[in-house]
Amino acid sequence: MTVQIDMISDLVCPWCWLGLKRLEGAIALTADEFDTQVEFRPFQLDPNVPPEGVPYKDYMAAKFGSVSEQEASGQKSRWTQMREALEAYGEAEDIPFRFSGIPMRPNTLDAHRLLRWAQGQAKGKDVKLALFRAYFTDHRDIGDADVLTDIAGSVGLDRSLVADLLGGDADVETVLREEALFRQLGISGVPTFIANRKVAAQGAEDVEALANFLRQAAENYPLEASAEG
Repeated sequence: MTVQIDMISDLVCPWCWLGLKRLEGAIALTADEFDTQVEFRPFQLDPNVPPEGVPYKDYMAAKFGSVSEQEASGQKSRWTQMREALEAYGEAEDIPFRFSGIPMRPNTLDAHRLLRWAQGQAKGKDVKLALFRAYFTDHRDIGDADVLTDIAGSVGLDRSLVADLLGGDADVETVLREEALFRQLGISGVPTFIANRKVAAQGAEDVEALANFLRQAAENYPLEASAEG
């Protein structure tokens, strides 16, 4: 028996890295019960970010309010509170979030294109993790073609081919259509996990909750025989 998971997520979403880590734990918990296959699906939290990106601090201040102004009044900003919670969750899950010092908030369309190509070469998870680490830990601009090419090469993809593809519009429309479909389905937040194309869970649930989600999908929403074949 196989459970097919479509993980809808963005590469600048810290909850998505946390969700992937917990999904891996859930898959390990249920490994003796059934197989689980994961496909990564694109979602841009903010497709209006320009291709060159925007300064991270300016972007977060516009989204959550100025940190300095709120903390000067004795109150932590919403982003400060969320960041501290994420860093604590990350430490517990061995995820090295380093929010302080991120220079740019990139547009992630090209990163999703790279991830799509990587999945076609059975390198999807490697690239997904490399993109998360590049952005949240190493503070690299994952909207930059040279950075994406370096990441591709680091996991064994053909650097020259990836550079050529990024220089054109290969799969741009495909990625945008796929993302639009998820929005039409009512998805507005990530991570979202769709099991066997029939049932969904949203958010970075804990490992046991995600394991139960996988079990329920296996028992109550099995893949059609043709889909498994």
